[in-house]
Amino acid sequence: MSEGSVNPPRSPQPSPRALELPTRETAPPATVIGRWFSSGGRLDEPEIAERGSPWYVVICLTGLDYFGSLAYQPGVALIGAGMLAPTATLLLVAVTIFGVMPVYAAVARRSYVGQGSVAMLENLFSGWRSKVVVLVLLGFAATDFVLTTTVSAADGARHIIENPYVHPYLAHSQFLLSVLLLIALAVVFLAGFREAIAVAAAAVVPYLLLNLVVLLAGLADILRHPALISGWYGALFRQATGHDWTGVFLASAIVFPRLALGLSGFETGVSVMPLIDSGSEDRKRPVPLGRIRDTRKLLATAAVIMGMFLLLSSFVTALLVPPSAYRVGGPASGRAIAYLAQRLLGNGFGTVYDISTIAILWLGGASAMAGLISLIPRYLPRFGMAPRWIAYRRPMVAALLVVSVLVTMVFHASVNAQAGAFATGVLAVILSAAAAVTVSHVREFRAAPRERPWSLLWAVLFSIVTLVFVYTFVTNIFERPDGLIISTIFIVVILTFSALSRYERAKELRVAGMEFVDDATAALWPQLVGKKVNLVPCHAVQADYRRQKAGELRANFRVSGPLAFLHVNLLDNRSEFISRLRVSVRQEDQHYVIEVWGAVAIANTIAFVTELIDPASLFIMLSGRNLMEQSLRYLFWGEGEIGMLVYSILVRYWEWIGRTADRPTLFLTTA
Repeated sequence: MSEGSVNPPRSPQPSPRALELPTRETAPPATVIGRWFSSGGRLDEPEIAERGSPWYVVICLTGLDYFGSLAYQPGVALIGAGMLAPTATLLLVAVTIFGVMPVYAAVARRSYVGQGSVAMLENLFSGWRSKVVVLVLLGFAATDFVLTTTVSAADGARHIIENPYVHPYLAHSQFLLSVLLLIALAVVFLAGFREAIAVAAAAVVPYLLLNLVVLLAGLADILRHPALISGWYGALFRQATGHDWTGVFLASAIVFPRLALGLSGFETGVSVMPLIDSGSEDRKRPVPLGRIRDTRKLLATAAVIMGMFLLLSSFVTALLVPPSAYRVGGPASGRAIAYLAQRLLGNGFGTVYDISTIAILWLGGASAMAGLISLIPRYLPRFGMAPRWIAYRRPMVAALLVVSVLVTMVFHASVNAQAGAFATGVLAVILSAAAAVTVSHVREFRAAPRERPWSLLWAVLFSIVTLVFVYTFVTNIFERPDGLIISTIFIVVILTFSALSRYERAKELRVAGMEFVDDATAALWPQLVGKKVNLVPCHAVQADYRRQKAGELRANFRVSGPLAFLHVNLLDNRSEFISRLRVSVRQEDQHYVIEVWGAVAIANTIAFVTELIDPASLFIMLSGRNLMEQSLRYLFWGEGEIGMLVYSILVRYWEWIGRTADRPTLFLTTA
């Protein structure tokens, strides 16, 4: 069988020892819309800022998400814990300082380019198990980041409609305002988000100061009315159904999982690591110890600041906000501190507070969206488990806008309705980080028990933290299963589209390029290119087999010119989608032997080498085995019915590059 065409376009060789081919990924989009979507920049490679900022400035980016939760956390705590909110918050702060912060300090040491716990878990496993773990975790991370965006928009809308100057006009516009905030957020990202650190600092610092003013005013009001303290004290023990502090803290431990939103933001603290500049000396080191040290300072400072605000806000709101106000639909629902700002300091100050809070919530949604659009493209395109547009900013933003609007519709733009789902995503991400650092310390101890005895102690401590979050995660799921439902939907969608994408992209070349292993190969390579040889892929490496095969081909086909026997060696981890090859060429009698290492799939590698060499003919052998079994072996392990797959891949590639003539003659033979 013969196929024929003009020579295909060749991409310039990056070096005399490396070869590449044009692919769909490197080709510009054909349509105007495609070019506009792809012009917003790629997202599949982590970026290290050339000029970063000090950690105490970068902390404001973390604060957009972490500190921004002050807008709704006290109200959520009141609904979830009632008069136990202050003591339950005390447990939350203790877990933050002594559990979550050390976990993420360890993550920062092992993932200093900002990829976080997902990258750690990927490296702790291998093969398909690693990819399944990452895909499941991405489902929970998507829940975390998407719900951060939608909760921030919903709470921003809540602050707008409850403002006394706006309420008469927009009292019933919660959903509309939430969607408008989401659209405005997407528009900013489509245009290009710039100067994020400066904007974050301008929003976070005034916001914290305004919160401090309101909470101090509330504390002063409590001190002026001591009966409030005694009233809360009695209500606390009545709710705990006990007569001592042991019962109070046991009851607080039971309701503690309902306050988990107060932990949101630590993954963001690690993701902003590349923006931290710790000096010119640190940039020269292979491991940026200064950046790691400064990230730990950032995490500790953020935890302490937030801990103080959470404790103060939970106490003040528990004593000053009546149950009728913080119940779902009440004037303090989702905005307990804003409610106190208007009540204690007047509508003018309350409006200033509302504006600051809306800004921080909107920017917090931006921070979450930035986290998600930088997380997913680092994995799915590399796994071959996503359409190509996932790697580009603009189509990703458009897709996330659609998802966010759908989630907002499902939960009717209610902050409290989304709290359970949001907490599930937050807790799953933190639990994964705790498990990852525990396993890392265990492996480090096993690798060098004498040099790293402290690793065992850290492993024990982190395993305790992991168990705490297992309890919190499971309790949250039982009490509020909607979070697991949303996460499961995300996971199923990701797994389904990943499988479909892997199937659809299986016939791509799946080679990032090829390098010569030595100068002898580089010197021999020109003797193979341009219809000078007949390419014969073979599964055996023995010279006797090649001589036998050469004799059979000469006897049964009209073969002129030398033969080039090609043997492909697969990677151990054949779950990878794309790889860079190494090739050696040597002469054997009047023929050539081509050996390739590092392939992820045999058929795709044969097609890639064929297109590079452009042989006079290609002999590809059929096994004759069950096609369904062979197809599955190819999809998962890169093996299978090689002959038909090579033909399909080459024809598809030739159609894409427009090669209709002068193609190699293809011979499909039995093995």
